[in-house]
Amino acid sequence: MEQQNPTPADATATGAATDTGTDSATDSATDVVADIDPAEVAAALRLAVGRIARRVRQSHAVGELTHSEVSVLSRLDRDGAISPGILAELERVRPQAMATTLAGLEERGLVTRRQDATDGRRSLISVSEAGRRIVTDRRSRSVQRLADAVSATLTPAEQRELLGTLPLLERLAEHL
Repeated sequence: MEQQNPTPADATATGAATDTGTDSATDSATDVVADIDPAEVAAALRLAVGRIARRVRQSHAVGELTHSEVSVLSRLDRDGAISPGILAELERVRPQAMATTLAGLEERGLVTRRQDATDGRRSLISVSEAGRRIVTDRRSRSVQRLADAVSATLTPAEQRELLGTLPLLERLAEHL
């Protein structure tokens, strides 16, 4: 049987190197990129991120804070004191819904309300020390649950690959 020299495509498939003057892996990667439909990528990303977010949200115990309450506490912890109106805008809810959320948090001592020093008609909401402890504890549990899943599910190489995609996800988040 006559032996033939491998073609660049054969070399890529077998991992063998050829001296063609071009990088076969780069050429095939370029071909793959040309075939990618951004809508398909977006749909798959939306499903995966949505599933992860739902599972993390569902992991909290019954009787704990709602997702909206945790979101408000986290924002206040990160951004500092904010008026209820601005908080409603940032959280993309109606002012009435925010008033209900804040009333529940205030009743449990997780936020405090004070008059705005520059505009006496307005109040500012801040996270209390008890609220800050809840945010920190919940963050720690969510991060630990994700870390456990990453460790149990992904190889070290896959973990590095996932880590490499995070800046891309951050850029997408900033653009939305």
